[in-house]
Amino acid sequence: METTHKHMVECAAEAARVARGVTAEHLAGTATPCADWDVRTLVNHWVLYTSYGLERRAARVQLPDELTARDFTAEPDWAGAYAAQLDRAVAAWADPAVWEGDVDFGGGSAPAADVAAMVTKEMAVHGWDVARATGQDFHVSQDAGAFVLGVVREHGDLYRQYGGFAAERPAGEGATDFERALAESGRDLGWRAA
Repeated sequence: METTHKHMVECAAEAARVARGVTAEHLAGTATPCADWDVRTLVNHWVLYTSYGLERRAARVQLPDELTARDFTAEPDWAGAYAAQLDRAVAAWADPAVWEGDVDFGGGSAPAADVAAMVTKEMAVHGWDVARATGQDFHVSQDAGAFVLGVVREHGDLYRQYGGFAAERPAGEGATDFERALAESGRDLGWRAA
């Protein structure tokens, strides 16, 4: 629990920082490394699942339709609201009792620790997608990068089964663990916004 929570805290802080760098111009149709999604679509997915979804999974309650249909980016200071919601979600997972048992998600269930790890991976990997699409970088420590790589390797087949990951790509010699995680999840490390 402590290790995963530490990485969750780090990735949430970096996700909040990157969100603050997304401008209204980026939200107006800018392409992303996720081929089918523009920045607005990607950011809405990222906000929903890594903050609201993460908090509700700790509480073992489903996301309401009102949230799944919301355009978070249409709200004034959506990035500030995302940062505040990330804080609430991370705080919910600070309770050791939350890590016990299983969590329902997507029609199935998994151990709470696995769900927390997968959502932390989403913060980082989609955080990189948002950062790359908006001319920013997504920074993680070596330890957090190794953690994300472990999650990608452990759950990669599941993500590919549901179309969450594309085919693995080469990371290149000298790649960091985080870069390997990105490549193994199907990201093109050389992708740049047009």
